[in-house]
Amino acid sequence: MNYMINNDSTSLQNHGSLNFDAKILIVDDQLQNVELLERILTRAGFKRIISTVESIQFLSVYHEFKPDIVLLDLHMPEVDGFELLSNIRKSMIKDDYIPILVLTADTNSDSKRRALSAGANDFLNKPLDRSEVLLRIKNLLETRRLHIKLKAYNHDLEIKIADRTNKLELAQYEVLELMAKFAEFRDDNTGKHTERVGNLSKQLAIYLGMDDLESESIRLAAPLHDIGKIGIPDSILLKPAKLTTEEFSIMKAHTLIGKEILSENQFPILKMGSEIAESHHENWDGSGYPYGLIGHKIPIVGQIVSIVDVYDALTHKRPYKNAWTIKESLLEIKNQSGKKFNPYLVEVFLKLITNMDK
Repeated sequence: MNYMINNDSTSLQNHGSLNFDAKILIVDDQLQNVELLERILTRAGFKRIISTVESIQFLSVYHEFKPDIVLLDLHMPEVDGFELLSNIRKSMIKDDYIPILVLTADTNSDSKRRALSAGANDFLNKPLDRSEVLLRIKNLLETRRLHIKLKAYNHDLEIKIADRTNKLELAQYEVLELMAKFAEFRDDNTGKHTERVGNLSKQLAIYLGMDDLESESIRLAAPLHDIGKIGIPDSILLKPAKLTTEEFSIMKAHTLIGKEILSENQFPILKMGSEIAESHHENWDGSGYPYGLIGHKIPIVGQIVSIVDVYDALTHKRPYKNAWTIKESLLEIKNQSGKKFNPYLVEVFLKLITNMDK
């Protein structure tokens, strides 16, 4: 086992610095691969690195070192990367997040799918490119830092809940905004899409006759519709070309990931956010996902966010398309009546946008 670590063994959780304080654990049975990664990382300024070529010792090292990120090979003797992935997720403390970057020469799609299911967060194929290795590590460490920050923040709120009820409610709304921006940070660093979807969803809810409390709840919950994308690898989420069938299958999982992230919470806004995250890609005619729900079986909050999300995407420029005009976008919404969208909802939505445009 090869150790490269300074005397300060505190973790990323206690430091503001993203790169230089991170604790990195490398597991690869090929010594030359380990040495290459160590050179890349140390030249980039990382100082707290532990590596091992003996996968059978991994768990004891993992629990003792408490890394901020794991760089893991898949195919190793004694204990392979798939089993280690499973062991990591089983032993992980509830609500913790330790990103795992798989570095492998295996380009087989079944292996990638299996590793994703076991808990991998991202992939890089060997031979490794120095710039890409550092970029992926930086992105995953940023995600961990934000997770730790949010977790610590929520913990502090729970301690003070007895005598700070009003302040707690305000803070929870701020956390909602943070979570929404966090989800969108990976593919839209402006954060404006989620804000627009929330505001327009509230207006549509009002047009549908919902009261102030429910419509405001939708405004706060709607921006969380894509929170599950934090579980989708950058290689798929940021792919500039059309996704393959396999990649799209992985992308679709963001609805269920979003539900899981938000469901185990007693805060009503997060419960609504969970319902929206799960159902906003269901279609009126049953052709959507993840369940293929038909008609009124789709929660109304999911229907509202679905039509608003599509409209905002159409009317704003994206890396892969120019912005459509309002007229073109409304025509497309109308064409999807009875297919993607509830016909009555389309009628109300068209009236809303027409009145806004006056």
